[in-house]
Amino acid sequence: MTLRELMPFSKKTLPIRHETENPFALFRHDMDTMYEDFLRGFDIEPAWTRKMDSFTPRVDVTESEKEINVAAELPGIEEKDIDVTVSGNSLTIKGEKKEEKEDKGKDYYRMERSYGSFSRTIPLPVEVETDHASASYKKGILLIKIPKSAKAIEEKKKIPVKVE
Repeated sequence: MTLRELMPFSKKTLPIRHETENPFALFRHDMDTMYEDFLRGFDIEPAWTRKMDSFTPRVDVTESEKEINVAAELPGIEEKDIDVTVSGNSLTIKGEKKEEKEDKGKDYYRMERSYGSFSRTIPLPVEVETDHASASYKKGILLIKIPKSAKAIEEKKKIPVKVE
């Protein structure tokens, strides 16, 4: 018996189905093509062609009278793999996610590895004191506190609203 005979199917036995047999499939193909052609002019990649393993952390930014607070969700990332930088009027969070899964059984061995890096740059709305910025990391949440400069705190001016 040959190896080909043991295979449940081969390329010769697969039925060929044309998109023209189903009008909805043809319509979807035309819409996908039109959307891809439209986005190509803007150098944007359609969502269904992007890599699904890329990682972009979710970031929440809040501002109080005296400081800017940033909370970033970084599940599965170790503290040593996180880099936080404040430069000028922007905050940059960089990191690398590494994951390894090993599974051993009596008759098998499986090892899966995935790696990926990310970078998020957040524009800061006011002048900040970079020397007094702090960051803490606990249970996958990175908390960053950046105090505003004295100049930024003083420049705040409330404008009264008049009713006409």
